[in-house]
Amino acid sequence: MEKYTQNLARTLAELGDRAIVVTNNVFGLAEIEQECERVDIVRLPCRNVMNGRYPLPRKNEDYGRLLKWLNEQPVDYVIVNTRFYFHSLLGIRLAESKGIKPIVIDHGSAHLTMGNRLVDVFVSAYEHAFTSIIKRHEVDYYAVSQAGVRWLNHFGIAAKGTLCNSIDAVQFKSSASARDFRKELDIGPEDFLVSFTGRFIPEKGIGPLMDAAEALAQHGDIRFALAGEGPLEQEITEKNLPNVHIVGRLSSPDVAALLLASDAFCLPTRSEGFSTSLLEAAACGTVPIVTNVGGVDELMPSNSFGIVLQQAKKEDVEESILALCKDRSLCCKMANCINRRVREEFSWQSTALKTAEACKRANGA
Repeated sequence: MEKYTQNLARTLAELGDRAIVVTNNVFGLAEIEQECERVDIVRLPCRNVMNGRYPLPRKNEDYGRLLKWLNEQPVDYVIVNTRFYFHSLLGIRLAESKGIKPIVIDHGSAHLTMGNRLVDVFVSAYEHAFTSIIKRHEVDYYAVSQAGVRWLNHFGIAAKGTLCNSIDAVQFKSSASARDFRKELDIGPEDFLVSFTGRFIPEKGIGPLMDAAEALAQHGDIRFALAGEGPLEQEITEKNLPNVHIVGRLSSPDVAALLLASDAFCLPTRSEGFSTSLLEAAACGTVPIVTNVGGVDELMPSNSFGIVLQQAKKEDVEESILALCKDRSLCCKMANCINRRVREEFSWQSTALKTAEACKRANGA
């Protein structure tokens, strides 16, 4: 969502609009910052519940001052990303105070998960309860994928359409840093390198990926590079697998460099709206091995574009990696296909223009 919001705001600014991104100050950064020309970021004080995964508003003097500043800004339209945070409700109420009908863009295709079945029951109940509060307000709903549109039906919400996640594929690939990850990690040119980029959390499928890596440890020519951080990092480190390298949280140019050095990108995620990491892999011509969630079937409509897993199971991940490793020519063909598709079909300018039109339609313009 962070990257989606950033790219959407930047593209709207390039098209001549001013964008104000309102978020929670989870990392203790500046309250107000100009991210780029015509894009401002406002960070509200918050309490970092659940390690920052569910920030709650801290309604102190700074909070009131920033809200006053926001209310003074000339705003024409309000876009709210997701429907289950207190921050979502704040955005809707801000819009209503200005006589604006907001649009809500949903980014999921399954319930949130904490990796604990008992806890997840309460999380699911909470999501339904909070969504029922959001539904009391006059809002137009969209999703970042057709899977997201179907998921909103689960809450009795009829979405108006999709505002899909996108990428400037050529720019992302050309922005790659000069880092040589194969050299840094002592991975030979003939070795098959599988990368993962994202948070080390249960719903991203890091568990089955590590189980597959452990099963493939006997294959000395298959290596794994994990870019990211999160609560499961210690568990991954303690496995101490000889074929797994943790490279930490990377900048966008370094992510591009890692993907360009990789043969495959594996994301056995449980839930996505439309994965930015998947789009980045496609932009770099890195063959995806991903579960069939979110917008996967929109980017990968056939097996010509990569391998789509029906379940995030260790055996399926292992089998897919082995298949690509053994058939490098097929891997190359898939890479070319998905790179061409993402360049031709998924641009930020298209999504930004559709978003602007959605805002206008919601407000009768």
